[in-house]
Amino acid sequence: MGTLDAIIETYGPGLARVAASYEADRALQEDLLQEMLLAIHRALPSLRDEASLGPFVFRIAHNRAVTYVTRQHAWRSRAQSQEPTETSETPEHQLLADERARRLAAAVRRLPLPYRQVITLVLEDLSYAEIAETLGLSLSNVGVRVTRAKAQLKEFLHDG
Repeated sequence: MGTLDAIIETYGPGLARVAASYEADRALQEDLLQEMLLAIHRALPSLRDEASLGPFVFRIAHNRAVTYVTRQHAWRSRAQSQEPTETSETPEHQLLADERARRLAAAVRRLPLPYRQVITLVLEDLSYAEIAETLGLSLSNVGVRVTRAKAQLKEFLHDG
């Protein structure tokens, strides 16, 4: 059975990217990541097949993120209704790479939730089969969602 430390070491960067795909604010990303890790820790005893640890971890992370987004949306809606309306690269290359990564993350956050889920896992190099297992979808549904997500990302990035 995987320990939480081993999971953090293996999947930590990917989980951080998943959190970033759901939340733009760095401090809130950390909160979401902590929620994900706590949920994974609590669910570890139910892991039946050590070989499917990756999909197990990402499924829990995505489920926690969906809950988080739903909760944040409800909270923001209530708050708005109560408020009045009113490496070795050069620094230039690194700056451009950072800007591209920022634009991609912002575009991913604009995707509808079903597309955001699959594209985040694609960016983590999970296979379509692993994504299907993680999200409880059919393989063909994963393919359709990835295709549509990519089309929307191209549109978002072209417009931006």
